[in-house]
Amino acid sequence: MYFDTFTVAALVDEWLDELVGGRVQDVIDVDAHSVGLEIYAHRARRYLYLSAESAMPRVYLLREKLRRGVTKPSQLGLLLRRLVEGGGLTHVSQPPLERVLNLHFESKAGAFTLVAEVMERRANLLLLEGDTIVECIRRVGADENRYRVSLPNHPYTPPPAQDHKLNPFTLTSAQLETAFAQAGEGRKAAQVLAATLAGVSPLLAREAVFRACGDPKQPAHALNLATLYDALQAVLEPLRQRAWQAGVVEADGRVQAFSAYPVTHVDGWRATESMSAALTAFYGAPTGADAYNEIKKPVQAAIDEARAKLNAKKASLEAGLKDDSERERLQHSGELILAYQYTLKRGQTELIAQYDPEGEPLTIALDPALTPLENAQRYFDRYNRAKRAQQAVPQRIEQVQRDLDYVAQLEVDLQLAASYPEVDDVLHALYARGWYRTAKPLRRMGGARTGPLRLVKDGYVAWVGRSSQQNEQVTFKHAKPNDLWLHARGVAGAHGVIRDDGRAIPSELIERVAAVVAYYSAARSEARVIVDVTRVKHVRKIKGAGAGMVTYRNEHTVTVAPQSEEDF
Repeated sequence: MYFDTFTVAALVDEWLDELVGGRVQDVIDVDAHSVGLEIYAHRARRYLYLSAESAMPRVYLLREKLRRGVTKPSQLGLLLRRLVEGGGLTHVSQPPLERVLNLHFESKAGAFTLVAEVMERRANLLLLEGDTIVECIRRVGADENRYRVSLPNHPYTPPPAQDHKLNPFTLTSAQLETAFAQAGEGRKAAQVLAATLAGVSPLLAREAVFRACGDPKQPAHALNLATLYDALQAVLEPLRQRAWQAGVVEADGRVQAFSAYPVTHVDGWRATESMSAALTAFYGAPTGADAYNEIKKPVQAAIDEARAKLNAKKASLEAGLKDDSERERLQHSGELILAYQYTLKRGQTELIAQYDPEGEPLTIALDPALTPLENAQRYFDRYNRAKRAQQAVPQRIEQVQRDLDYVAQLEVDLQLAASYPEVDDVLHALYARGWYRTAKPLRRMGGARTGPLRLVKDGYVAWVGRSSQQNEQVTFKHAKPNDLWLHARGVAGAHGVIRDDGRAIPSELIERVAAVVAYYSAARSEARVIVDVTRVKHVRKIKGAGAGMVTYRNEHTVTVAPQSEEDF
């Protein structure tokens, strides 16, 4: 784990400089295990991200605005809004050599401490009033941990002290020799250091061993301990002085690790401007489209369910279209009743007769309250209704296919959504069609909704829709009849329009706009995409279909590699 005690200490110093004295302006529920705080300090907005994800707990400052990623706020988020929002951050502290951060706030409601415990499997965020837990992101009862109960209105118990480990800053050479003398056979020197010294991560231990002998994997028994002690002190001295040198290790174009000190035992270490910058490079910023993964999950589940039901309905209709046996049975039943009407007795409930000399006899149910003629007429009526229904089946199959196409478009809309309102648009489109059910009526989520992309090159103007609603705007509001219209062939995705201002539209421009259209389609991961091009006057909205669903004709094609608008 790279998120060691020195990473936490570096963050404490960073936040003391950048956050303390600031005011909490907003609390954001990022996902089920994470919250964010917007803090206005030193005439700038800062975004503090705190995650108690058990496999990868982390805390750091971000430059970009955090986005809410859940529909229902957590209890911790609600209480932070009520008790901390509007208050000031007065101090940041860390228990010695622990992976714990304490953020101290004062507000009209009183003094509170937000504790971030960034330890794998035991990560948590807890809001305290004094020594009492007000709320926490992960509740832990006595059945899970008898030593540390983390529940509201219970006293807060800090993580167990590392009494079995030595303080690296007060370590003596004699203590180091004793630790190595007690090490088992076959253990590496770095393993012994990490197991012996509090706060020393495997990464730091390997760095000290490398500086001692040039091999970070050196066995414990083969190392000169005096040399190791000196190398360890050289690594620890800047950390003792809190002279942090934050950086990351890069390899094969990816950030592999981060540290609060230079790493020399692997290639690719580079310094960063801050500890938060190093953490952001490693973990990535929880912003952009990925910030909404949690909130997209139930919407994607509704899309999957709608698609499954529509496919089942289509299969049933297609099976009924091919199966004429039931309709034939109804017709044959009516004809046989007429043929045998004079042999039927009053009160008879069934007729067994053979229509096809080589076929099986038919057993025909009769209503004893009706005459033979009325019984026959009932079967003919049922036959005619079934026949009319069969004639309507192709149109019904066509409607189901249009619905499936619209579901595919909504799925692309969801994948491309990069804000809560855009996810909300997809949810409401599903709800309007009856594909998303909820006990309470859906309410619109406020917030800005992005419009279609506007691309300008050499005086030409192009529009690209990135959702079904934007496609509707691009094709039927922004466009004129002679404008060029573009769409990736055979897949859901963007509508593009290039304005015709009387000049000939260059083929190079068409291909570049087509590349953006392909990028905002279900085929964006393909190496090459076929894009249809026609005039807007040849595009027609499908009656009864969802927003942005169209048919078109007189098209020609271009084949392009998908590219975002940044490359336009």
